[in-house]
Amino acid sequence: MSELAKKKVDSEPQEQLHKVEPLHEKEPMKIFNMPVLWFGIFTAVTLISMYTGNLPGGMIGSLLVMIILGELFGWIGDRLPIIKTYLGGGAILAIFGAAYMVYGGFLPESVIVGVEDFMTTGGFLNFYIAALITGSILGMNSKILKKVGLRYFLPIGGAILGAVVLTAIIGSLVGFTLQEAVLVIAMPILGGGMGAGAVPMSQVYSELLGNDPSYYISILVPALALGNVFAIVIASMLNKVGKAYPSLTGNGQLIKGYNYEKPEFKYDIEKMGVGLLAAVAFFTIGTLLSGIIPIHAYAIMIILVALSKIANIIPSPVVDGASQWYQFVAKNWTFALLFGIGIAYTDLEAVLAALTFQYVLTVLGVVLGAVLGAALLGRLVGFYPIETGITAGLCMANMGGTGDVAVLSAAKRMELMPFAQISSRLGGALILLIAGLLIPLFI
Repeated sequence: MSELAKKKVDSEPQEQLHKVEPLHEKEPMKIFNMPVLWFGIFTAVTLISMYTGNLPGGMIGSLLVMIILGELFGWIGDRLPIIKTYLGGGAILAIFGAAYMVYGGFLPESVIVGVEDFMTTGGFLNFYIAALITGSILGMNSKILKKVGLRYFLPIGGAILGAVVLTAIIGSLVGFTLQEAVLVIAMPILGGGMGAGAVPMSQVYSELLGNDPSYYISILVPALALGNVFAIVIASMLNKVGKAYPSLTGNGQLIKGYNYEKPEFKYDIEKMGVGLLAAVAFFTIGTLLSGIIPIHAYAIMIILVALSKIANIIPSPVVDGASQWYQFVAKNWTFALLFGIGIAYTDLEAVLAALTFQYVLTVLGVVLGAVLGAALLGRLVGFYPIETGITAGLCMANMGGTGDVAVLSAAKRMELMPFAQISSRLGGALILLIAGLLIPLFI
């Protein structure tokens, strides 16, 4: 074979390989995990049904509107630069988008009434909260709890104490009563976001203090939004402080020698059914006991679930199922719930009236107090102050899961997510419990 022929043969496989190389196509845009075109079709069907008066009544029509418009506002909010970075993203836009549609008269009255009934008397709000409390507490990773131990709850307690003290001082200076500063502003900000904090807290306040839940939601929502803004900004500042003073930071480590690997997780439809049952059963037990014990059903439920987790008496299929059901509900219905909150619980006129200089200054006091309290007590038990201030402080004062991501991203410490989740989940549950116990003292 000639030299030229050999070269031709040798080159053929390379040319063949070059021809069959796969093209890296850009993944198509999706909303609610479906192609935009199909989401648009479902949206068109929903809007036509709404404005022609043909929307099905009850749960079907209400849930359809909440999912479609909630996901649409959520998708937009998660992509708008300023809202995404500083104001909580889609969560805030879903709430205020719905509230504005009511305020501006863009929703038919029948839709407003249907969603309000579904959220309140229909029990969707309680259904969501039951899944969140049961699944988030039972789903806590035991390795994290064993590694950190009870020591981590000392800086969480420091965050609560610092926030309450500084808020009370600033609030009194600018004209708020102790009840307004601590219960209406500080506690909701520390309570783990909307679903686990402000929403159940507004119901607790309504039952124990009077007024409609919408009155408290209208005050709590701007507090959460502002608290989230301050938490993200301060997280970025703490990252710079850590660079300037290396002795204060573990550069992403809360304690020396900590290494956490997230376990792999597979969803099981049968277990999710068990988790649904566990959630509604625990909620029912809490409601039953609240008729005997003068504590709110949510607080009793938290205590029961936490004790069950600590005692390790719940079978693993129930624990796994509760965690999976919680994640399903949180993934698929959070924006729907927030849209429903905007309709049923958010008075936009009252929200705008609440945004005063005194209010903003008091919210800033909550976040600063949480950081300082967590950092000081964290150092006493061997934690790095910067990391403790971020996780036990700022992640108590942000908007839950989405706030955790934003805060840790701003601080450039995403590896601290397990600790942030402890603060948002158990810390937020603790705040709800404390609020339920403290409110009777102010009556």
